[in-house]
Amino acid sequence: MLRVGVVGVGNMGFHHARIYSELAKEGKVELVGVADANFERAKEVASKFNTKAFSDYRGLIGRVDAISIAVPTSLHRQVALDFIENGVSVLVEKPIAESIESAQEIIRAARKNNVTLMVGHVERFNPAVLKLKEVLDENLIGKVVTLTAKRVGPLPPQIKDVGVIIDLGVHDIDVMSFLLGRSVRKVYAKAGSAKNPLELEDYAIIMLDFENATGIVETNWLTPHKVRTLSVVGTEGIAELDYISQKLVLYNHEWIREAKVQFKEPLRNELEHFVECVKKKERPLVSGEEGLHALMVAIKALESANKNEPVEVEFTFERKQ
Repeated sequence: MLRVGVVGVGNMGFHHARIYSELAKEGKVELVGVADANFERAKEVASKFNTKAFSDYRGLIGRVDAISIAVPTSLHRQVALDFIENGVSVLVEKPIAESIESAQEIIRAARKNNVTLMVGHVERFNPAVLKLKEVLDENLIGKVVTLTAKRVGPLPPQIKDVGVIIDLGVHDIDVMSFLLGRSVRKVYAKAGSAKNPLELEDYAIIMLDFENATGIVETNWLTPHKVRTLSVVGTEGIAELDYISQKLVLYNHEWIREAKVQFKEPLRNELEHFVECVKKKERPLVSGEEGLHALMVAIKALESANKNEPVEVEFTFERKQ
């Protein structure tokens, strides 16, 4: 039985623990424990999901085969390395790390220690996104010309160490790269801080050059309600996706049709995939390299906004199709 745990049980980590608990009831994993620097919170979550609480995450080392890391981004590197260097497979929430250097160090360590490293870009596991990938691969709307995403909503109070580009923008950077099967070559962004108390950017428009297609990402923490949409324009039609409702509609000059999408929680899909990859020693859908690419594009977008000019993205790699 695969032994799993969760480090950091705030909003996202709580749901990792909840789903691992469900998988444990199905006999797929054993939820060994949850860890959080706020021990009261760890105890509360552990009690709810019938597992053990740890105030120091290192208490889980030697007890687990795989771990979900959902701590603040600035802590990803150290926590991930502590587990990886002890032979534990790691799912680290997006973004993979706070810097390119830290991300590269995590990737090297996973390779050296022969463990599974997966990055939690949960939208990859949204059933509507997976259906859209099928639509594009089958050329149902022709050659893709533009992709336009809108990911906006109120400021999450727990996010204190990164701005909206690295926290939210990376989702659509990664999804667009996945859908096209290509890396970003160049990025141009405009961003600023309107209301963020830490003066981190809280709104941005990001333009992504995929060589033969262009992506546009609008993101902010200023909108009072959540919007998560993606529009893909092709030479023979258009696809409109809503991440939240998991609805996908295709349009062309003759008809409108809605794709059949089986609604399922993306995080559940993601964790089931992680568990299977660890068990079978397979490369995950979102590898460390893909997490690094999304982070690098986000960092280059910040650089572009500061310079007010397009910036080249040096890091490209062969994508798993």
